[in-house]
Amino acid sequence: MNMVKKLLDVCDFQGGTQPPKDEWVSNPKDGYIRMLQIRDYTQGDDKYIEYVLDNGKLHKCNADDIMLSRYGYIGQAFIGLEGAYNVALVKVIKKENIETKYLLYYFKSKYFQNHLLDNVGARATIPGFNKTELKNAVINIPSTEEQNYISKILQKIELVISKRKEQLCILDDLIKARFVEMFGDPEYNNKNWPTKNLNDLCNVGSSKRIYQEEQTNNGIPFWRISDLVAKIDTGNVESSLYIAESRYAELKAQGLVPKPGDILVTSRGTLGRCYIITPNDCFYFQDGMISWLSRYADEITPLYIQNLFDMPGFKKQIDSMQAGSTVAYLSIAMLKKLDIMLPDRNLQEQFASFVTQIDKSKAVVQKALNEAQLLFDSLMQKYFG
Repeated sequence: MNMVKKLLDVCDFQGGTQPPKDEWVSNPKDGYIRMLQIRDYTQGDDKYIEYVLDNGKLHKCNADDIMLSRYGYIGQAFIGLEGAYNVALVKVIKKENIETKYLLYYFKSKYFQNHLLDNVGARATIPGFNKTELKNAVINIPSTEEQNYISKILQKIELVISKRKEQLCILDDLIKARFVEMFGDPEYNNKNWPTKNLNDLCNVGSSKRIYQEEQTNNGIPFWRISDLVAKIDTGNVESSLYIAESRYAELKAQGLVPKPGDILVTSRGTLGRCYIITPNDCFYFQDGMISWLSRYADEITPLYIQNLFDMPGFKKQIDSMQAGSTVAYLSIAMLKKLDIMLPDRNLQEQFASFVTQIDKSKAVVQKALNEAQLLFDSLMQKYFG
């Protein structure tokens, strides 16, 4: 029999502690303990692991404790690390017998996420949830057997999703390996290709500014940078902003709408991610955050540019332009100055043929991934609301 209870009757929440930063060390000594931050869960990069002296006043967690992010992606749920934890994390403490995996999926559910964001958003202070936001949250608690059944089903689907993502990464790595084999490493240009600035190979610009009063609730989708990233990552965009069809037609008549083969480049946050416009695309995009490459010289292909930007050696050139900057930003002026190595055009076209074949395999895997994700989302909705 299912029971619906107040979340605060089922769980308590303990915030973290924040020793002074000058006491954090990267090389542990006797008496030191790992100091967990949100990035330890989200990035998993060993070179950023830090430790602090265990003075008996630190709040600690075990590897099977559920942790929630208090800032940034508010309420994001993590598990699997042991140590002390800082003030950006909150530990979930169970008050009664409830399966940890079931509770973890509850915290990952849209019900919990939406409830938390709706209530945090009602406050005027800097977002960062506390128990006040959770006082009206409820949780459905079925029998232990049912909790285990639900958890196992969701785990199996998550495993499928993970495997599909791994397959996509392997295919992407295959493209990168083929790129280096054919063209060499862009960081060193070890095959001594001629180079030119990007500005000499294509037009580098952005969209015409769309003001807030021009945005509508329907019409032609208006992509922000998050929409472009979603399109690159998943192939899908759920637009929430639009512009009028008449405004779009006006921009198109003026030659201010990207054409098939043009490239959009992320220019804020995660820099240099590229999307090639297809014949089926119909949208407009946010200026400043997204740059637009068009009208290529005969000596270069858009697919070569897209994959060049994706190479670690080339990304270092972009990163070097960020020295002293507090916000990652790739301006049009910076883009124009990028050094582009220029292999023979025929070689670029051979590479394009290889990528086209790999993309067919990626499309099959992506379809399977989307189906698994859809099933997971629908079951989460069914079990947690």
